[in-house]
Amino acid sequence: MATRVLRSVGKGLNQAIKGVRGNQHVSVTIRSLSATPSKNGEDSWFKSLFVRKVDPRKAAHSHLLAKKEDHNLYKIQFHNVKPECLEAYNKLCEEVLPSIHSDPQYTCELVGTWNTWYGEQDQAVHLWRYRGGYPALTDVMSKLKKNKEFTDFRKARGQMLLSRRNQLLLEFSFWNEPLPRPGPNIYELRSYQLRPGTMIEWGNYWARAIELRQENQEAVGGFFSQIGSLYMVHHLWAYKDLQSREDTRNSAWKHEGWDEAVYYTVPLIQHMESRIMIPTKASPLK
Repeated sequence: MATRVLRSVGKGLNQAIKGVRGNQHVSVTIRSLSATPSKNGEDSWFKSLFVRKVDPRKAAHSHLLAKKEDHNLYKIQFHNVKPECLEAYNKLCEEVLPSIHSDPQYTCELVGTWNTWYGEQDQAVHLWRYRGGYPALTDVMSKLKKNKEFTDFRKARGQMLLSRRNQLLLEFSFWNEPLPRPGPNIYELRSYQLRPGTMIEWGNYWARAIELRQENQEAVGGFFSQIGSLYMVHHLWAYKDLQSREDTRNSAWKHEGWDEAVYYTVPLIQHMESRIMIPTKASPLK
């Protein structure tokens, strides 16, 4: 079908060129083919050869893609630590973070805490879950400001850091909820900066693709940003080791539909990054 249409376009171009030679007059029909909608409101047939349609949406993508039954909010923290302080930093976090996690007055849970092994060096990554959304986050932050142990912890931690940043995230409705798991494992955090306006399309493809990545229980969690760097997606995976990661990723190509998911989602990405991370002693994800 596409071949016949393109041949027809080529024939029309040849006729237009002959018209230029004959009377120096060319119709503007070619422009209308590629840019003007037809009378019934559909995209032009020429444009439809190259553009994949996405259904229009009339709600925020956070309402369409996120889990609604539990209203979880996540915070991911990236701390770049002075190289000479990494061991002391880890020890400090092991003393304080689990106590916050286990204290019932704080409606938050430490999902995982890691050091980056491959990627940015001397970096710590922490993932927190707030059950109850933004009100839970606000309540926890308010209480922690009055906690002397935590304020002392922040002061000591600040002297060990080069920089830090965070993001507030929601979890995709079709992804696994990250739950504690035994180890030892390595974790891969794959982060994607998407082109603005493409989050719904990304979600449509990954809602199907994630079913093809459950064979070795490697899927841990999938998130998209709400505050911080926007149109950012994070996929968290667990593997026994680097070779297991390689084998598991290669086996995905044997499943029908995986190639299509990759083919159509790659053009949505502006930038992507992979971190291989090692859990610290305090991490519930071992």
